Amino acid sequence: MVKNDNIEEVMAKAQTLIEALPFIQKFNGKVVIVKYGGSAMLDEDLKYNVIRDVALLKLVGMKPVIVHGGGKEISRWIERLGMETRFENGLRVTDEAVLEVAEMVLNNVNKSLVGLMSKVGLKAVGLSGKDAGLMRVTKKTTDGKDIGYVGEVAETDSSVIESLLENDIIPVIAPIGMGIEDDHDYNINADDCACAIATSLHAEKLVFLTDIEGVFTDPTDKKTLISSMKIDEAQAMIDNGVVGGGMLPKLQNCIDAMKNGVARVHILDGRLEHCLLLEFFTEKGIGTVILNDE
Repeated sequence: MVKNDNIEEVMAKAQTLIEALPFIQKFNGKVVIVKYGGSAMLDEDLKYNVIRDVALLKLVGMKPVIVHGGGKEISRWIERLGMETRFENGLRVTDEAVLEVAEMVLNNVNKSLVGLMSKVGLKAVGLSGKDAGLMRVTKKTTDGKDIGYVGEVAETDSSVIESLLENDIIPVIAPIGMGIEDDHDYNINADDCACAIATSLHAEKLVFLTDIEGVFTDPTDKKTLISSMKIDEAQAMIDNGVVGGGMLPKLQNCIDAMKNGVARVHILDGRLEHCLLLEFFTEKGIGTVILNDE
């Protein structure tokens, strides 16, 4: 029997479940891409909470695919090894030695995430873009400068992902691809990787876990957070110079993905506990969602 002093708490939980029901029904059986990065990858408690959120998405009928980065951990290892970290326009200059460290770190991150999923009862398989020809790339430059083995996704074959999803297995993907012209390994920006996969799968949702709360009209004023906007509004913010820095390429990636078949894109603060559940299953949400004009 529930005591009277606990009845309000129980009713609040019931209301939460009722509020979530239409979202569960709407996205049942849909593919959801979660680009996992930022500080949420470095804090073990946050990491575990993200994996539990993914488990719940899976258990209520969604088909999650995880694409992860590892930039901060790569930088930490490069420093520990006494190597130099260089960036050009936000892109890591990647020679053979840096690429070797990046692959080592990304492989460790990948297997760590797969292991955590196993602990919460999920079946997961770790992949990189090299596996089964998942991602083939061309060499990426910035302002005409050679930045080494950094790839631009040119071709995506998502058949291996589709096969895993059909067999109730969550793909966990590291952003390393193979060059079309030279068959060399290339590091890929994890955002670009997530967008390419979301586009290939015509995902219902593409979610970016970041270190910011969402998109702001004024980054210095937290009250200007935009809860939702359409593609043309997002494009206008880019054209008018409202957004800059790391948000600029991320927002452009969102727009490009949606123009190529992704239904909606979410930008969330991965440092907030259970941010995926709060955004997916509540009316108000907690980040920024970009919707098709329709």
